[in-house]
Amino acid sequence: MAATIHLHPTAPLAERVLLPGDPGRALTLAQALLDKPRMFNHNRGLWGYTGTAADGAQLTIQSTGMGGPSAAIVISELADLGARWLLRAGTCGALDPALALGELVIATEALATDGASRALGAPARVPASEELLAALSAAAPDGAGARRAPVASTDLFYEHREKLGRRWARAGAVAVEMETATLFALAARRGLRAAAVLVVSDQLHPVRTRIDPAGLAEAERRMGTLAARALAALPSA
Repeated sequence: MAATIHLHPTAPLAERVLLPGDPGRALTLAQALLDKPRMFNHNRGLWGYTGTAADGAQLTIQSTGMGGPSAAIVISELADLGARWLLRAGTCGALDPALALGELVIATEALATDGASRALGAPARVPASEELLAALSAAAPDGAGARRAPVASTDLFYEHREKLGRRWARAGAVAVEMETATLFALAARRGLRAAAVLVVSDQLHPVRTRIDPAGLAEAERRMGTLAARALAALPSA
């Protein structure tokens, strides 16, 4: 493996990588999706795990931390180490009042309204990789599947969003989060394949409403199942 500064691998890296932001979610997904997971990284609290997925192939689950700058570091180093397929598994806030708490969103593209993706040269809209997007759509369960739509990526979590939210919604975004545009921009630069599936953890209008812990845990389970199905459908290395 190549030498990296922030990730200190203690297990092999799979070419397929699931990218939650939250280290705790990385552990939860590793316990749910991997057989005999081994810690891949614990440096800087960015927990990562590698193990065997249900399809018999290796899968790494690596947390990125919060925001585009942290995600850019992790994704760049994963690329240097040999990752090929990157799938973000995170949370988002609903801009569309029709989105329910716990619903899943498959990001077709990200509005690059954050600094990290724009510093990487991203255009105003950065698309997901067609192969992974198709795999996610095919893997979504019938009926109660996941909504395919654009999302907006931003740098700040607590800023006043009413005006910005209306602007993002007019541009077609149904939700807002912090890392997807950076992921898509870096994947385009590095020749990787990337996509994102997100749990609606907050409704932002008319007042901010947060999902309860039990609801979040159940939604994370559905998101992990969907992500694993999509990754299992990818061509083998």
